[in-house]
Amino acid sequence: MIKGEPAGHAIVWLRRDLRIADNPALHAAVESGAPVACLFILEEGRSSRAIGAAARWWLHGSLETLARNLDKRGGRLVLLRGDPLRIFTEICAAAKPTAAFWDRRYDAPGIEADMAIKAMLTAQGVRCESFNGSLLNEPWEVKSAAGGPMRVFTPYWKAARARLDPAQPLAAPRRINGAPWPDAAAIRPVTLESLSLRPARPDWAAGFPRWWKPGEDGARERLAEFLDDSLRGYAQDRDRPARPATSRLSPHLAFGDISPRQIWSAARHHADATGGPGLQRDVEKFLAEIGWREFSYHLLFHNPDLATENFQKRFDALGWRTDGKALRAWRKGQTGYPIVDAGMRQLWASGWMHNRVRMVVASFLIKHLLIDWREGERWFWDTLADADAANNPASWQWVAGTGADAAPYFRIFNPVLQGEKFDPDGAYVREWVPELARMPDKFIHQPWKAPKAILAEAGVVLDKTYPAPIVDHAAARARALDAFAALKAQGSAEP
Repeated sequence: MIKGEPAGHAIVWLRRDLRIADNPALHAAVESGAPVACLFILEEGRSSRAIGAAARWWLHGSLETLARNLDKRGGRLVLLRGDPLRIFTEICAAAKPTAAFWDRRYDAPGIEADMAIKAMLTAQGVRCESFNGSLLNEPWEVKSAAGGPMRVFTPYWKAARARLDPAQPLAAPRRINGAPWPDAAAIRPVTLESLSLRPARPDWAAGFPRWWKPGEDGARERLAEFLDDSLRGYAQDRDRPARPATSRLSPHLAFGDISPRQIWSAARHHADATGGPGLQRDVEKFLAEIGWREFSYHLLFHNPDLATENFQKRFDALGWRTDGKALRAWRKGQTGYPIVDAGMRQLWASGWMHNRVRMVVASFLIKHLLIDWREGERWFWDTLADADAANNPASWQWVAGTGADAAPYFRIFNPVLQGEKFDPDGAYVREWVPELARMPDKFIHQPWKAPKAILAEAGVVLDKTYPAPIVDHAAARARALDAFAALKAQGSAEP
C-alpha cells in the first residue's frame, strides 16, 4: 500500500521522452484511471551509455521543466538514481504497483535492461506496456525487398515515407491523478540538484543559456520560431552556418522535449496553411533530416556496436594515426583552418555545431589527421548537448566512409573551399574566431596566404595570435588517399 492509498497505481518511467504532450506512456497511464507515479532514474551501471557532460547540462533543464509541467496538472516527478532493475525490485516491494508504462529505447544495453525489468515486473503481477514515443517508424518496420534491414538512406526513406501516416500528436493531459510516493528509504527520492548534472567550478557551460532553453516549453517555442522565420528558404540556406536557417531542435529531440510526430505534424500544417512557391521543397528537405535520424536508429537497432565498430568490417585494417598533439589542437579549435576552428569553438561554447560544419570538422579529423573516427565520436558525445546514441555514430561513420550509405573514402573536404562556399563573407568565422575578425574576406579562410602587411593591419601574427595550419591540405589529402589505397591493395576495401 502507498501511505494509506489502495494498491493499483501506475508507474510511468520517463527516459528520453521528457514531455507531457504526445507521450504515449503517460497518456496510457492517465487513461487507465489509476493514480499515476512518474519517475526518472539517473541510471548507473550498464543499462545504457552514460550521457556526456553537455547532455547532462541539458538534462537538468528538461527535468526542471517536466517537473513543473507535471506539478501544474496534479502530478509529480520522482527522481531516483542507481540501477533500474534494483530500483524497480524495491518499488514492487514497497509500493505494489499494478502497471508500468514506458517508451521504448533501441540501443542494445537499454533493450536488455528493459527486458530484464519487464520480466521481473511481470513475475510480480505488474502489467507492463511499452510504446514508440521517439520515432515515426519502429526500426524493424521498414524492410528491404528481401525482408531485411536497409543500408542506403534514399531507398530507406522512400520506403519509410510510403508506409508513414503519422497520427495526430496526443494532447497533454489536462489533469493527472498523482499517486503519493511510498515512504521507503530504499527508494527515497533525490533532488535535482543532488544529481549534479550541471558543472560548478569551472562552469564551462556558463554561456549555454544564451543559446538554449531546454525542456518542453523551449522546444515548442523553438519549433514555432523556426516555422515562422526560417522554414521558407531552408533548402537553400541550411548549409550557411552564419544564418539562423536551421531548426536547432536536435537537443530537444535527443531528450524527447518534443517528438518527431509533433514536428512532422506542425511542419505539414504550416505548409498547408501558408503555402507559396518553394515551400514544399523546404518542408521535404527539413523532414528528410528527421528521416536521417530515423535511419540512424534503424542502423543502431540492427548494428548494436555502431559507436565502437566499423559498420563495414573491411575498414578494420586501416592504419589510423595516433597523434595526441593534433587531436588536442582539433578539440580546442587551434588547427589553423578557420572554418574548422570556428566549428570546434562553437561546439565548446554552446554545446552545438552547425551540421555542415560538423561534416567539415569530422572530415578534417579523419582524413587530414588520419585519426580514428571513434576519437571524434567520443568527443562529440561528451560536448554535444544533442548527443544521440544513433545519430552521433551513424554520422561519424558516414563521414569516415566506414558506415552504411557512407561518403566514399576519397571524398576529402577542402576546409578552405568549404569555408569560401558556405561562409563567403566570413561571418561565421569572425563570430567564433575573433582574432581573425579584421581579416579581409579574401583571406579569412586562409590567413597564411595573406601578405604580411594585411596580416599586420588585421593584428594577426601566425603561430602567435592564431596558429598556422597544423597540416598542409594537399599533403594530408595525399596521405589519406595512400592509406585507403594500401587498404584496397590488401583486399580489405573497395573504392
